[in-house]
Amino acid sequence: MSILVVVETQDNEYKKSAYDAVAYAADLAKKLSKSVTTFVLGEVANPETIGNYGSEKVFIAENWDEKKDIVLTITQMISEEKIETVVFAKSPVSETLAARISVKTQSYLATNICSIPELSGSIIKIKKSIYTGKGFIVEELHSGLNILVIKKNILQAQLSDKLAQKQVIKLAEGKTSKLVSKGITKATGDILLTDAQIVVSGGRGMKGPENWALIEDLAKTLGAATGCSKPVSDMDWRPHHEHVGQTGVKVAPTLYIAAGISGAIQHLAGVNSSKFILVINKDPEAPFFKAADYGVVGDLFEVLPKLNALLKSA
Repeated sequence: MSILVVVETQDNEYKKSAYDAVAYAADLAKKLSKSVTTFVLGEVANPETIGNYGSEKVFIAENWDEKKDIVLTITQMISEEKIETVVFAKSPVSETLAARISVKTQSYLATNICSIPELSGSIIKIKKSIYTGKGFIVEELHSGLNILVIKKNILQAQLSDKLAQKQVIKLAEGKTSKLVSKGITKATGDILLTDAQIVVSGGRGMKGPENWALIEDLAKTLGAATGCSKPVSDMDWRPHHEHVGQTGVKVAPTLYIAAGISGAIQHLAGVNSSKFILVINKDPEAPFFKAADYGVVGDLFEVLPKLNALLKSA
């Protein structure tokens, strides 16, 4: 019996979320005395390196095309490998796959898992965020197959020098869904919000799009993605895909920097999974300070250049 982790790739490399998911599965496997197997969605160089994060075996496919059925492939793998738990890292692709596999296998589905699993006797308990992160609920894993979708930054992975055993498989033929249209609109910027470990965001305190170089320069120094509040995207200061919040992109970076953002509840709902939050605002009563790990009360037009200069010198 083992735990299966389904991971995504980008530009022929594992996404950072893949390591999060495998590390989560490895922690769960240790509690249950199980092993971890990984299935890679897409192509990746050096797939065996996923073993550094706790996967003992990795399945890769070399026949990707639109005639293949990923859902059927995974459900067959669940049966053949005697899988009891399937772990996904939260993303639009993974959440869709997890839901379809849950229906096809008539199994339990838990999404928005936000902490490591806890063992109570022989019972595994999981904690999920609900109401866009405003509350939490604890549930027990069911007997039989469980499908779990985890959020980012749940735990710090313990790395090793072990490599996973690679196994090449053929994808199942057929299609359980119909492709209606196809197109890709790629967001601009070197680093996408959903993948970024650091995000630098600006709000109406930036006073206009002409001042956004301050945000972009700091982001470049930190290797970060850039974001903004909803009012900023509504006023067309920044493109909509940079809007962070309840109705925009929900992020979970290691560090979220908010400059000139007051901290409305809708914005907090999109960033409350961040590991650390740094707020820069000249208003000491700004609501965002209550949610911040670190705060700077000051004029962002003075703070941002000084912060950037210090980081460059370091």
